[in-house]
Amino acid sequence: MSESKEHKMAKEKAAGKRGRTEVPLKGGRRLDALNEDRATEVERSGSRKLIKKALSRLEEVARKKKELHVPIKDLAKARKSAKNHPVVVKEIRTKKLA
Repeated sequence: MSESKEHKMAKEKAAGKRGRTEVPLKGGRRLDALNEDRATEVERSGSRKLIKKALSRLEEVARKKKELHVPIKDLAKARKSAKNHPVVVKEIRTKKLA
């Protein structure tokens, strides 16, 4: 499935000017965004299973800051899933495209 425009915008915003998106990990998996000090995963589906997969990808990366970005409706669910992980859960901050 191709990614949505909102997902792509969120990844690019998280990576910043000097960061990268779609960073390869072990096992053919990819991290959404990575820069000098922060690793970021964007999970828009709201699925607990996919949130947990995103958290496991973040655990593989050696960065001080690790962030999981989710829609506001999924914040509570994501924070509960990330309770035992060294990850900050944040709301996705992109404007919807028309």
